Amino acid sequence: MEFGVHLPLMDFGGHPYTLDHLVAYTKTAAQLGFDALSVNDHMVFAVPWLDGLVALAAVIEHSGTMTLATTVVLAPVRGPVPVAKTLGAIDRLSGGRVVAAVGPGSSAQDYAAVGLDFAERWQRLDEAIGALRALWDPDSPPFVGRFYSTEGVSLEPLPAQPHGPPIWVGSWGSDAGLRRVGRLADGWLASAYNTTPELFGDAWHALCSKLPEHGKAADTFPNALATMWCFITDDRDEAERVLEERVVPTVHRPQETLRERLPIGPAELFAEKLTAFAQAGVQRVFIWPVADEARQLERFWNEVRPLVADA
Repeated sequence: MEFGVHLPLMDFGGHPYTLDHLVAYTKTAAQLGFDALSVNDHMVFAVPWLDGLVALAAVIEHSGTMTLATTVVLAPVRGPVPVAKTLGAIDRLSGGRVVAAVGPGSSAQDYAAVGLDFAERWQRLDEAIGALRALWDPDSPPFVGRFYSTEGVSLEPLPAQPHGPPIWVGSWGSDAGLRRVGRLADGWLASAYNTTPELFGDAWHALCSKLPEHGKAADTFPNALATMWCFITDDRDEAERVLEERVVPTVHRPQETLRERLPIGPAELFAEKLTAFAQAGVQRVFIWPVADEARQLERFWNEVRPLVADA
């Protein structure tokens, strides 16, 4: 199992939102040896949310050799041309390290903010993926759909990776979502707070059975688990306080569900959860400390990671 980190874009309380903070966090992750750095995406949210693509671009020079991922970028909300232009530039400036996971998001507010119909999100996502591939590959024909067309659009300079960054699709694991992953994606991104090892394992098995229909090999198809909000502490009262005061008000899931699914507590508990996910087939996990971020990255690397047993 590989480990990545989310840039701390979301305000769980007392967030400074400074470049120095993001740079220090990124340097810590790179120096410790994390494999990937990712950003999530919202236009508007219940709490302040720093723009992910701008933040990712701002820390490129401090990111070492880490993969730079979106987990996910809202391609239907931003539009495929702006997404292709921005991520293409980040890919070029980083030497070809971008993985572009896309999704429709689950917030109608994001769509209302840009004047789009939330009910159209899935059709727009499918078209946006086709448009991204056409925009990044100069040898492909233009994409023409109901919502988007790339005819006559040339976004140079092109990304560093031939044919553009790999495009993953975010899905919580529904049958429709997994069919979309199999049909359109180069990888699957699941959501840590919306699944369990058992649910992930069932979904992964179902996806692997669908991949050959689309000419894809199950044994080489990548996956990752994103948005694993976490906080390592041996103090049970502190763990409850962090869960109740920081996580529940911002994530909007029942407290009991979040207590069960998120690693907020001792290092051993965190490692136990990760081991179960590894045994279910998860290849990479993106962690997101909800407080004391840089120190939490160090504790994870030194106290949790050595205890994780791969399948």
